[in-house]
Amino acid sequence: MESIRRFAEVSVEKAFEEAGIDKSFGKVGKSQRPDLCQFQCNGALAAAKKIGKNPREIGQQVADILAKNPDFTKVEIAGAGFINLTLKDEVIAEIVSRRGDRPRSPVLNQTIVLDFGGPNVAKPMHVGHLRSAIIGDSLQRLFKYLGYIVIADNHLGDWGTQMGMLICKTKGKYPKDISELEQLYPQASKECKEDPEKMAAAVKATDELQQGRADYIELWKHFVSLSVAALKKDFSRLGVSFDYWLGESFYQSRMEEVVEKLKLGGFTQVSQGALIIDVSESTDTKEIPPVLLVKSGGGFLYATSDIATIDYRVEEFKPNRICYVVDKRQSLHFEQVFRAVKKTGIAPENLLLEHIGFGTVNGQDGKPYKTREGGVMKLADLIDLVINKAKERIAEADLAKDETDEKKAEIAEMVGIAALKFADLANHRLSDYVFDLDKFCAFEGKTGPYLLYTAVRIKSIIRKANAAGINSGEIHITNNDRDLLLEVGRLGEVLESSGVDCAPNYLCDYIYGLSQEFNRFYKSSPILHEEDKELQKSRLRIAEITLETIGIVLEILGINIPEKM
Repeated sequence: MESIRRFAEVSVEKAFEEAGIDKSFGKVGKSQRPDLCQFQCNGALAAAKKIGKNPREIGQQVADILAKNPDFTKVEIAGAGFINLTLKDEVIAEIVSRRGDRPRSPVLNQTIVLDFGGPNVAKPMHVGHLRSAIIGDSLQRLFKYLGYIVIADNHLGDWGTQMGMLICKTKGKYPKDISELEQLYPQASKECKEDPEKMAAAVKATDELQQGRADYIELWKHFVSLSVAALKKDFSRLGVSFDYWLGESFYQSRMEEVVEKLKLGGFTQVSQGALIIDVSESTDTKEIPPVLLVKSGGGFLYATSDIATIDYRVEEFKPNRICYVVDKRQSLHFEQVFRAVKKTGIAPENLLLEHIGFGTVNGQDGKPYKTREGGVMKLADLIDLVINKAKERIAEADLAKDETDEKKAEIAEMVGIAALKFADLANHRLSDYVFDLDKFCAFEGKTGPYLLYTAVRIKSIIRKANAAGINSGEIHITNNDRDLLLEVGRLGEVLESSGVDCAPNYLCDYIYGLSQEFNRFYKSSPILHEEDKELQKSRLRIAEITLETIGIVLEILGINIPEKM
């Protein structure tokens, strides 16, 4: 995935070295004045401060070296020492033409564990689970594309007090299906909140379950089985998959072992009957509470489970990085847990632990999105809502009119899922955003449907060209397509920066800009009716490369492209 900008930068770095100056000053950026040049290097100004030399003199020295480089058509000095750079069209054409020929290789065999999804057993997934699933899956796809070994784990909430509540509520009777189970949980939760005796009974039942009471274990297994089947259905509709579904229950015995190990290591202390780890540091500017490992009554907590989970992952997967895609409001919890595992040696010092936080999906009132009746919207209902709106929009635009009803439904699902995913990922993950169904499903503007329409349009052009016996050929750049190819050539750097910052919105910005650039190109440069055959073949090749690029990005975003629309 070679970047055109990076190609230019390598030459500039070498020129700085040849001039006897550290190559780190040779950083190249996209020009802010595309009417003057394609790229710009401002390193001469920074170098001047370090070596005590006039910046324009340094810039001229580097420019003189670059002027001998046959890859550049123009190298100029501007202002105080800015180096303006323009690559030859042949170089740009060669870079974008060979972009797909270089296989990706593993990034030094580095392993990333991605913890996302994380729904609770017996509760239907709701709109609050949307962002973890979509952001987590896009990061999974991105890291894999970049060459990392990725392990995705859906850390189920299957071992907490809600299990005891359900055990007491069902009184040993097995719910017949997921809908019955989902009705029972809110009833049980409400009753326990209102009646201290029922809550005490639920806590007791939870303790007995965790201690291995046989009839409770069998009932619990039934709860989990019903829930996982329903959860997999929802995740499948979003195109989201996991390598592991290891819930909190999986770590029960390890929690006990870890607590004993930490006690023996002298890392714990008793406070008001509870077992804690002090994770505060002398440099703290805010209060960081201790990690609560064991309650005064003897029960474990979320932090205990998370510490045991990291202990297992370190031993089993030997990761270089563990990322938790979880609501940003959990930042204090993860700071406590990360400090605890580093302080106690459970996590090696070189293991990167990250909380990939995200904001909320809100309604027009700025509050978390709900149904019209004011209740929490189920994720399955939200997906249906978007797909139905996509059907309406497709009909309004008179698209897919020659397709069968079955095919129309398939296209509507692709468009709806694209609308939902792109609307979520286009926002920086830490930002809250307003759920606007009409806006998300529009075929114009920065939306998923607009991107799909552009991709399908390119597919149609290529299909018609091939049917007419037109084949793509060597790229010959003209003024009409140069900007498009320069944009195509940014893919590599956008992928890299998205991975570093865990920011899928960079890819969304990129693909929207690329789609706009293609539509401008096609408006001014027809392909099917071009009389110059060499130019026609060149433009067709540019269309193919653009489609490949759009396809790569949409695949990473988890969005499928229909063949027709």
